[in-house]
Amino acid sequence: MTSPAAGFSASLEAELAALAAADRLRSCPEAEGASRVHLRVSSRPRVSFCSNDYLGLASHTDILSAAAEAASRDGFGASASRLVSGDLPAHRHLEANLAAFLGRPAALVFPTGYQANVGVLTTLAGPDDLIVSDALNHASLIDGCRLSRAQIAVYPHADAAAAARLLAGAGRFRRRLLVTESLFSMDGDLAPIADLAQAAATHDAILMVDEAHAFGVLGPGGRGVCAAAGVVPEVLIATLGKALGSAGGFAAGDRALRDILVNRARTFIYSTALPPPVAAAADAALALVAGAEGERRRLLLDSHCAWLREQIARLGLDVQARASGGAILPILVGSNARALAASAALAARGIFVPAIRPPTVPVGSARLRVTLSASHDRADLTALVDALAEAVG
Repeated sequence: MTSPAAGFSASLEAELAALAAADRLRSCPEAEGASRVHLRVSSRPRVSFCSNDYLGLASHTDILSAAAEAASRDGFGASASRLVSGDLPAHRHLEANLAAFLGRPAALVFPTGYQANVGVLTTLAGPDDLIVSDALNHASLIDGCRLSRAQIAVYPHADAAAAARLLAGAGRFRRRLLVTESLFSMDGDLAPIADLAQAAATHDAILMVDEAHAFGVLGPGGRGVCAAAGVVPEVLIATLGKALGSAGGFAAGDRALRDILVNRARTFIYSTALPPPVAAAADAALALVAGAEGERRRLLLDSHCAWLREQIARLGLDVQARASGGAILPILVGSNARALAASAALAARGIFVPAIRPPTVPVGSARLRVTLSASHDRADLTALVDALAEAVG
């Protein structure tokens, strides 16, 4: 007779075998090194084009020093939820500086960006509410929508007119929320923020924008797509773990928003707070971001994105036509098997770009998601182009 434990393991093995048969089985590459661009993967040197360390701050000496100083002053772990064990200086300083940087009354930091999105949506929406959400929103937004138990209406990607029609639809709701990313993580394109803001205003909806991949990179002083468009959403979400090179996420808005999240966001209430050295590292990165115009120009205009997009186009590869503005260049290859083969061929040539496959992207749209950093130099980009020509072209 098969034991329950053995049967359970066998069922898991069957699921894994099915994933492998569909070329969807994943594992975590073994990487090491302080740099997120020049590192070792599986003990071999690689140039990485998959990190979201857009400004190259993850190993910046100011950030490392700030983290070490906070660890010496406040210890490492926060030990409990901030409602239980209290706010530490690093938390208070970071939130005050985030709010000031964005010109908003208040900000609240969560341990992760995922928790920020889930916590905000489940706090602001419930069964009596409507959430209108972009079809390509991040998994954290999708999960927050589902967990909120609100009525969900999904509009075609980046279609502001469709979003407006859904907001205007029949039904009585306590609240209407319009939810979008600003720079989409897998397609690299921008949401029509101004048009979405107009739709939200017309239909008395709350605009919630996730600036995870734009914060620190786009807009005046790195303040994001909303700032570039002159839009002030009721709720702005961003991460501290991408351009800021640290970890965590936050929500910014009015003081009442912060206070209701402190009282009702389960992902804040029931989570141990961000470690003080991590918060201090993010704070130090924020101080660097406003003055990082040289890094942003090198990344987006002078030599990196614009040059690489042109070179990839010359190879005849399918870069998303609508991708624009940020440091994400998705190269569509179609099938999972082809994406895996292309990634392996790049790795053999010293380039680290994992295959992105469903469910992260829609079926049939597997891709190589190239992300650039200000830490890359022209030799790195040339090596990538040469490897792509041999591996994918």
